[in-house]
Parts: sequence; C-alpha cells; structure tokens
Amino acid sequence: MLRRALIALLVLAAPASAAPQELLPGLSYERRIEFTTAGPVVVNVLTMPRPGGLWQLRPVLSNDVIPRTETLTSIEKRLSATATVAGINGDLFGVSGAPTGIVMRGGALDQQPVPGRSSIGIDSAGMLKVSRVAMLATWQGSGPRRALAEINAMPPANGVSLYTPAWGRAAPAAPGAVQVAVSPLPPTTPNVELGAPVTSISARGTAMPIPAAGAVIVARGTAGARLQAEAAVGQPIKIRLILRPSWAGVVNALGGGPVLVRGGRPVFRANERFSPDQLIPRMARSAVGQLRDGRIVLVTIDGGQPGYSAGATILPIHGRCYATSATCPRQPLSSPSTRRSRQARAVRI
Repeated sequence: MLRRALIALLVLAAPASAAPQELLPGLSYERRIEFTTAGPVVVNVLTMPRPGGLWQLRPVLSNDVIPRTETLTSIEKRLSATATVAGINGDLFGVSGAPTGIVMRGGALDQQPVPGRSSIGIDSAGMLKVSRVAMLATWQGSGPRRALAEINAMPPANGVSLYTPAWGRAAPAAPGAVQVAVSPLPPTTPNVELGAPVTSISARGTAMPIPAAGAVIVARGTAGARLQAEAAVGQPIKIRLILRPSWAGVVNALGGGPVLVRGGRPVFRANERFSPDQLIPRMARSAVGQLRDGRIVLVTIDGGQPGYSAGATILPIHGRCYATSATCPRQPLSSPSTRRSRQARAVRI
C-alpha cells in the first residue's frame, strides 16, 4: 500500500549553498540563498524522475474546486493520507482564487486556456508540452452550433458558459441569465463531441445546483434567449471543446508563461500576454522544466519577505533554467509567498 506524505519545500534549514539532498530514491531537493542588492533570495529546486509508473506530475486544485484559495501546506497535508507529495505554486490567480489559464485533470478540461500565454501540458508518456493553446467551443440544441465562451467562469455579455462539478456544488447566480442543467454528461474531454439531455431549465438567474454527473449551461443576453428556445427538457445537447493545437495525448495541464527556455536556449522576449507589473517586480516565482533525460525540475523562489527572501523578476529565472538546459515555462504569482498557493503542481509517487 502506498503511503502519502508532504514535503514542505521552504522550511528546511540549509546553508547559503548546500549539496542536493536525496529525499527519496530519484527525488532530490536543493535550497540556496543568494545575496543580491535587493536582499537575500531563497531558491528551492526539486528534481524528480520522468513521470510514469508510480511517479505523477499533475495539477491539484485548492479545496478541489476552481474558486477559493488554500495554502500550499494545507493542500499537501490533505493529500498526504494517500501519497507522498511535493508541490509548488501554479498559475496566476485573482481575488476569487480562480486560476487564470487552463486546468486539465485526468484528461478532463476544467478551465479553458488563455490564447496569448503558454500552457503547460503533461502527456501520458511523461513529457511536457509547452504551447500557446486556444479553445474553440460550441454547444448545440435544436438549432445550429453556437459559441461557448467559458468553462467554469461567468459568461460575457451575450455569451455562454459551462459549469462543471469542478466549480463546486452550484453555478453562481447570474441575474437575467438562462440556466440549463444537463445530465448525465461524460467527462469534459477536449476534441470529442459530448452529449447529455436537458434535465431542468431556469430563467430566474439564481444559483443552480450542478449535477454530480452533469453540468450547467449559463447564457446571458441574446445567447440566453437562444438557449431557452433551443434547449427544452429532454432535448439532447451536444458540446464540443476543441483545442488548437489539439494537444493529443495531454492528460494534465495548467496555465503558465512566459516561456523562459526552449531547447536549451533562453527566450528573452516571449511576447506573451503579460503586463509589466506581472513580470518586472520582485515577487514569489515558480517554474517547471524538463531535462533532456526526461527528469522534471521544479523551481520556487520565495518573495515578499524582506530580510528572508526578496523574490525575483523574470530575468534571474532564465539563468536558473538555462543552467539545467530545461524547457521552463514560468508562472508569475500574485501571492506574497510560494507557501500561499491557489494551486499546486504535485509530484505523486
């Protein structure tokens, strides 16, 4: 029987420069303190074997749902009952706690990607795929296919969203919107056609329970009128969540960016959709990369703690990834420390 326990990366004492510690066969940890003009910077590096067999690399949602926040330590403790886990912070998140970019777990799409930023995919062979991915989604009732704009997020004006159990127990209230529950719905696998019958319809705009094996479609404005007209109770609804590129074989994914290193060479101008205040200030940072031999490197830099760790801008991360010849997509984090996490990318053994 496998036993789970969490390795808290940022509380291990170490000198300014220490040799990597072998935590488990194949899993090593290194902690460094770098002294800069802005103050000390704490760097943590975790290296694991290529995912496969007992080793897994996958995203974990805080509280097991899209919204709300949870510290990294709490996530690790929650998972420690069933596996040995090491985690780092994941995607950028806002006030609600919802991640900014793609979330895919076990082949099911929980949230769509941001087209102008890198997304990090892990395929079934244990290889990282870093791409700018877009989603072209549709729903169809008794009429033609119509655009579906969001997954587990409020639809735009005159737009449509799909809420799945990954959001929580109920789709949020949306005054003036039309809500349609469908069940049973297969897992939200991208690039295939999904189908489910309508089980209930509401135009009240209040919170609507999400079926445990289904979803809720929410439409606003003119899209709400179309949904109400084309989705009667019992009517089959078809849903397509198409990714471009298709990312065939990817089973887990999380938002990231900008790319720092590709093919062993630093990328200094990725031209991704980030504002200067997300890239330039010193703050807590995380990165993930893959070495040529398939091993995974997870890097965290603590920040927001003067006298302990000042954090880093994007440029120092280039050097750390380049030194290991890794492909390192980068996640700028809004949390004050890498120990306060919206999401963790977890290594499971």
